Amino acid sequence: MSRPRSAVPSSLPSAPSRRRDTPQGPVRHSPDAEAALAPAAVAVHGGFWDARREVNARISIPQGPGLLESAGNLRNLRLAAGTDEGEFQGAYPFVDSDVYKWLEAAAWQLARTPDGDLADEVARIVSLVAAAQQDDGYLNTWFQLLKGGARYQDLRWGHELYCAGHLIQAAVAHHRATGASELLDVAVKFADHIDSVFGLPGSGRPIDGVDGHPEVETALVELYRETGERRYLDLAGYFVDRFGHGLLGGEVYCQDRVPLREATNVEGHAVRQLYLLAAATDLAVETGDAGLRTAAERLWEAMTATKTHITGGLGAHHDEEDFGDPYELPNERAYCETCAAIASVQWSWRMALLTGEARYSDLVERTLYNGFLAGVSLDGERWLYVNPLQVRDGHTDAGGDQSARRTRWFRCACCPPNVMRLLAGLEHYLASTDGDGLQIHQYVTGRYTGHLDGSAVVVSAETDYPWQGTIALSIEETPQDRPWTLSLRIPQWCRDYRVRVGDSVYDTAGAPVADGWLRLERTWAPGDRIVLELGVEPRLTAADPRVDAVRGCVAIERGPLVYCLEGVDHPGGGLDDMVLDTTRPLAVKHRPDLLGGVVTVLAAGRRRSIADAGWWPYRTADAAADADADERDGAQSADEPLELTAIPYYAWANRQDGSMRVWLPTS
Repeated sequence: MSRPRSAVPSSLPSAPSRRRDTPQGPVRHSPDAEAALAPAAVAVHGGFWDARREVNARISIPQGPGLLESAGNLRNLRLAAGTDEGEFQGAYPFVDSDVYKWLEAAAWQLARTPDGDLADEVARIVSLVAAAQQDDGYLNTWFQLLKGGARYQDLRWGHELYCAGHLIQAAVAHHRATGASELLDVAVKFADHIDSVFGLPGSGRPIDGVDGHPEVETALVELYRETGERRYLDLAGYFVDRFGHGLLGGEVYCQDRVPLREATNVEGHAVRQLYLLAAATDLAVETGDAGLRTAAERLWEAMTATKTHITGGLGAHHDEEDFGDPYELPNERAYCETCAAIASVQWSWRMALLTGEARYSDLVERTLYNGFLAGVSLDGERWLYVNPLQVRDGHTDAGGDQSARRTRWFRCACCPPNVMRLLAGLEHYLASTDGDGLQIHQYVTGRYTGHLDGSAVVVSAETDYPWQGTIALSIEETPQDRPWTLSLRIPQWCRDYRVRVGDSVYDTAGAPVADGWLRLERTWAPGDRIVLELGVEPRLTAADPRVDAVRGCVAIERGPLVYCLEGVDHPGGGLDDMVLDTTRPLAVKHRPDLLGGVVTVLAAGRRRSIADAGWWPYRTADAAADADADERDGAQSADEPLELTAIPYYAWANRQDGSMRVWLPTS
């Protein structure tokens, strides 16, 4: 692929890709984008996610610079700039990326809530980054300080382009949020350097190669959208299509076994795979590449059907942080890295915009409330790198990157600033707009704003979701001379809903859903009211029988939340002996005193001792069936009856270290 060189636009704010009617979020389509939907603006001002974002803004983000200083990340930048003395700190070549992710988080936070102290910290760190950059645009403190300036000699492990990608994303966020161009100038200079180095044989560039960790690809697409410079889009396309051609030794781990267009299932390192797929989706949007779109749809379907945990978590193996085989979904050895949950949200949101299909936002919702949110403690100060679905009785470890214990910071600290940036920019993943109206993907208390041919449509919402299923909507602004469609996503888990439009009430049969959307079309007037009621009764969920790890078990869910048991709520014995009684009804209890205020689910169960089980845990299938029948018929059992208290999975490990489990064996 030969990429003609052209000048960077001299005035970035007036570049052709800057659209007045699209919000300044992390995904901002160009005017020529071929997507079904465009991001809509959302202001969140109450409820569940507002509370979690407040902790992020008040606790997590302000602590970032101090933690990055103590870990050596910021000092490395000063060393590279020649303004400090000493040795490189950090165990990995990608430590610069933690700084960039924090900058992106801070930028989105400043866009939402101006803060002088935070703005000063951002300006200080942006100056450090700019000072560390070399004259030709290159920037990576590991190679500048430890490798004698050698570049691109270890693309498999060096993460030079990975770090560049996070720098570019931070720069785009900083420019969109503040209008400042200092960091964007650094990113453009680095991107131009990369463009001068990488390309196909015969292109005049010296290296035909890709980074072992995809990331720069989707960042380059966004840089194209911000500047209007086509070279960046072409460079992203070159990188995406060069994976799978043996440039990294054919490693599955690095997405190099097979070209993405030919792949039939997700594989290898989960975060690498998902970042690559997010970039492929961005390219499909901007170029209309049908082959990339088909591949993305095929791989998303395979991933969700065979390799996704009930929490939305992804990644079966600790060894290489990778996907396992189809239906290989372990519990206590589940990896489910927090960064993989974030990457899943980013990719699925792009797929929702590309296709207009609600199922992608179903997975976004499941992942946000469960696999993602568990990654940060309720106080915003401690983190989980991995998110298992079971911790056994007596399990102990010292904490750290692959621990089931919350940790203050990590040697590989990719997850904490990644959580910060997603929470800070969460409003950009909640709604969309198109030529027909406004689509609400995720339900929050706030205001949703879309555009119809230059006219604004504004809908306000009040809800106690996910604790309650009622969402009250009101039309605030609307063109009154034309009909438009308000589309409400009916979650995949929901089996019972009602909608009231003014004085008219429709139940599940009277308001049919098509492709996950309940579409309400009419000529709206300011003050029109819509009330959607989603049934959030607790339910028991079973897995496909091919999921060996949980065969014979069920999980408790309520609304979008997955629930779990914790040992702290069940004194007098461990969770390993717990058995759930599926013949008894589930009940709910609001606990404003517990874990910041949650709704718990109460279930009947029993604790079976080793003595009750006998000396041999196996029996014939006929005997097992007879025992189950006796229990169903009410035969007397020696097992101790118990009331089990299930809490939302996102809130586990916030009181004391101990056992936990999502999947429960049944009696």
